[in-house]
Amino acid sequence: MTYPPGGGGQWQPNDPYQQQGGPGSGGFPAQPQPGFPQTGPQPAQGGFPQGGFPQGGFPQTGPQQAQPGYQFPQQPYGGGQYGYPVPPEAPKKRKGLVIGVVVAMLAVAAGAGVTVWALNRGSTQAGAESPTAAATNLVNAIGKGDVLGLLTGLAPAERDLMTTLNSETTKELKRLEVYKADVDPNQINGFELKTENLKFDESGAEKVNDHLTITKLVGGKVTISSDASKLPLTEEFIDLAFPRGMTDAPQTQTYDVADLVKENKGEPIRIATVKVDDEWYPSLFYTVADYALASEKLEWPKKSIAARGASSPGDAVRELAQASVNADLSRVIELLPPDEMAVLHDVGPVLVEAAGKQKPADVKILKLETETQDVEDATKVLLKELEVEADGQTVKVTKDGECYAAEVQGEREQICADDLAAKIGGRSMSADAKQALTNLVKGMIANTGVVTTEVDGKWYVSPIRSVTDLQITALKSLQPEDIKALLKMAK
Repeated sequence: MTYPPGGGGQWQPNDPYQQQGGPGSGGFPAQPQPGFPQTGPQPAQGGFPQGGFPQGGFPQTGPQQAQPGYQFPQQPYGGGQYGYPVPPEAPKKRKGLVIGVVVAMLAVAAGAGVTVWALNRGSTQAGAESPTAAATNLVNAIGKGDVLGLLTGLAPAERDLMTTLNSETTKELKRLEVYKADVDPNQINGFELKTENLKFDESGAEKVNDHLTITKLVGGKVTISSDASKLPLTEEFIDLAFPRGMTDAPQTQTYDVADLVKENKGEPIRIATVKVDDEWYPSLFYTVADYALASEKLEWPKKSIAARGASSPGDAVRELAQASVNADLSRVIELLPPDEMAVLHDVGPVLVEAAGKQKPADVKILKLETETQDVEDATKVLLKELEVEADGQTVKVTKDGECYAAEVQGEREQICADDLAAKIGGRSMSADAKQALTNLVKGMIANTGVVTTEVDGKWYVSPIRSVTDLQITALKSLQPEDIKALLKMAK
């Protein structure tokens, strides 16, 4: 396979509809949403929640904030933007582009990474012969509620990222008795989108290079429906999380794409497509980056930053840490996977120019020892010992099972899972809640790390897999009774 060159909030069970937009905001994976990237700052995204697991006292796994973009009117569940997440509105200074794009990539991990939820891992990829056909296939798959078709229609690296996350998430949520045991992972529950007469401006498509074309959606109709009663949650979970019941009536609304384009001063809806192995695929990540560039009135760079990986998982993490300390953004990008993060390799020169010359941090890494752990299709690197020199002082951090110890100038302090759980929950929490928090903290301390992947014999740090691994680690740390205890504690 050839890729483009270079690459905790508090759970509010009593009134779920007062949150960001639906039952249990942040409590279980979001439903698929049509690919209409947005162009301006909006309220927090409506529709179905993101995050992948209930937030009754344990941490979220990434950005859950408002997502700017192509604005739809208010929608079911109170929020109402149905679109792939795009970066926050860029600051006036071009330097803000760096932050915007990088944050967007992480937001994809925690938000869009669960937009296509409960997916089985599929080995078949379904490309198209042209950029327009690829973009049309994407929207049509969503319209049919065809999760498998939607999945295989995405760029292969993005497909694999999403399936890895969501197959694990679904399995764990079923184990934790949040989802029903008979959930069909290839069907969309509680959300429906229908399309008709989609029209692309093929003459206006922008060919950026030999593997990237921006298509322009200008016409057609989109009908969005939502019904919370169809969500695949167990009765016991619903009783605990929503004691007042999930009573909102189903809602439906239709939008005319031409009207949306007109309201946006004639600007069409842009969907980026990439060419992989002579076939075209719509790309979520490239669409995010394209909107970030457009918001700054910048062009895609003519050249990319080539991937240059390390010889081992541990070396990849060490070299990335050193590059970060040295404020060497080019080296950071070189160490990102050329398949999963192809977009950052392609947009990299713009990011480096926008960042300008940065002063290295006054920190020196003296020692960084790691150990590894196998995860699905990747290797996780966990910290054993870190020693740095900063402001004339030497700081040493070591990990010992479920404990972390920090030593500064001979002064040593240690914190373990039991102590941390007690501090989080307070003295008044029940024994069940204390046990739940202890299980969570123990699992996170013992298994949190940085995920690396191997491409063509070299190792790279995967920021998206690293962030989403936090979610899976949290879920695996808990038992069904822990979920119940945390929900009761959050009341």
